[in-house]
Amino acid sequence: MVNITINGQKIKVKEETTILDAAKSAGIKIPTLCYLKDINEIGACRVCVVEVEDCTKLVTACNNKVKEGMVIHTNSPKVRESRKNNVELILSQHDCRCAICARSGNCSLQKIANDLDILGLPFETKLPKAAWPADFPLIRNAQKCIKCMRCVQVCDKIQDLHIWDIAGTGSRTTIDVSRNRRIKESDCALCGQCITHCPVGALRERDDVDKALDALADPEKITVVQIAPAVRAAWGEAFGLSREFATVKRLVSALRKVGFNYIFDTDFSADLTIMEEASEFLERLKNGENTVFPMFTSCCPGWVRFIKSQYPDMVDQLSSAKSPQQMFGAIAKSYYAQLLGVEPSKIYSISVMPCVAKKHEAAIPVMNDAGSGPDVDLVLTTREIERLIRAEHINVDNLDEEEFDSPLGIGSGAGVIFGATGGVMEAALRTAYYFVTGRNPDPDSFSKVRGMDGWKEAEFNLAGQTLKVAVASGLGNTRRLMEAIRKGRVQYHFVEIMACPGGCAGGGGQPIADGEERAEERCEVLYGLDKVNNLRFSHENPSIKKCYEEYLGEPLSHLSHELLHTDHHAWTMPGEVN
Repeated sequence: MVNITINGQKIKVKEETTILDAAKSAGIKIPTLCYLKDINEIGACRVCVVEVEDCTKLVTACNNKVKEGMVIHTNSPKVRESRKNNVELILSQHDCRCAICARSGNCSLQKIANDLDILGLPFETKLPKAAWPADFPLIRNAQKCIKCMRCVQVCDKIQDLHIWDIAGTGSRTTIDVSRNRRIKESDCALCGQCITHCPVGALRERDDVDKALDALADPEKITVVQIAPAVRAAWGEAFGLSREFATVKRLVSALRKVGFNYIFDTDFSADLTIMEEASEFLERLKNGENTVFPMFTSCCPGWVRFIKSQYPDMVDQLSSAKSPQQMFGAIAKSYYAQLLGVEPSKIYSISVMPCVAKKHEAAIPVMNDAGSGPDVDLVLTTREIERLIRAEHINVDNLDEEEFDSPLGIGSGAGVIFGATGGVMEAALRTAYYFVTGRNPDPDSFSKVRGMDGWKEAEFNLAGQTLKVAVASGLGNTRRLMEAIRKGRVQYHFVEIMACPGGCAGGGGQPIADGEERAEERCEVLYGLDKVNNLRFSHENPSIKKCYEEYLGEPLSHLSHELLHTDHHAWTMPGEVN
């Protein structure tokens, strides 16, 4: 242990503790901007500088460790002057038009500038110019970039894709797409983790809120909305609502007030996905020696982009089942249009997703199997739906709970855990067990695949056959797993991959709490909803049963293949040879 003094307070901390963590343990806050624990500890912004007695220069608290007898001042006149000067220099190269920034009110730079009482800029403002395609799902504004390196480090260390890098030298140094590529030429998975770890508004999703408003104003369009499982665990965060109050039924109420015609639950099509995917997996098991294992889940478009660009030789091992988003869109413009007695072209299908890659997925040209344009017309992230609710001046504190519309609003607990890492695997195994044995297992029989570990393995007995399964979340973990499979170090029958750490709960379209990772607590919400759901098996969902009886016939039927499955080779990633 080391004895130190911070702001006159004597404390004892372990050796190798940083000044930042030591101060935090004593309840003393040192502001940071570029810092991300264990990911970006480079002191680039110099906002966390502190004064150490007997040291001639100020030192950064995030990456300097305590020493015996050290006396530290975290807010001395010298520190305040330097910190303010550093932030003013950052602001001189930052577009400060906060009123038209997606991160206004939730921006670390804005908060620090306010805390430092910065009311003017003493330095000349110089903003870089850089072109960016406005139609790409991920938007970068070079004029807002503060060169903190967070996006680079997250993409390198967590996602292992290396999309971002330092560009230029000297005063022209900035961040850009690596290897002199343009973003549309890169192998970006569109996971959006760079967005959720950016402290300012330099990175965001393409904003499509106006398209939703245009659809609402069009009397010829029937707006049909689906809400993804993980959205319900996070949508209230930006409004300061408790998780107990911010239920999905209150989100339904808010969207009704916005004016959408029909509001459904993606849990319904998650159950549909399980019916198809579990059936496909069992078919592959029957083929035995003629099948290359493992079969990979296919419901995460970030993961699909990753495998197509990084492991194209393994694409055929993906399940051909579409994601729940795309299954819902196809069913909305076919089966549901038939139930309504309207032309499919009248239906405008909108999905609310925790994901940026879903914007790309909906725009894939072959995702149009219902025969009336794109099966999903528009994708809004959780953050965009928050902005839409604010734009409509809806008082979320006074929302009552309202039910989803029927029949596509009924979902099982198995459907809701799709939003958590391991949830797709667990849901699929519940139904696969029933398909093989004719009886339901204990719903929690496959809970070994739960948890936040980046790479999980489990074995289960399925009617006498041992199944080896694995679950990975985060693309860095995924790469390690894929390399192990390719080199023959591990063998599995079934593998679930989610591009974002923690699964969709930690998706790149979710609300941003700078410096906090909330995927785990959101996953706990989803598992809690599964636990209290009267329906815990996809195959017991009455709306799913009815859909098959009245329309699809059975899983893997000809119509199911037409509407609910896809050819992963029908489109290419940049650089992919088809």
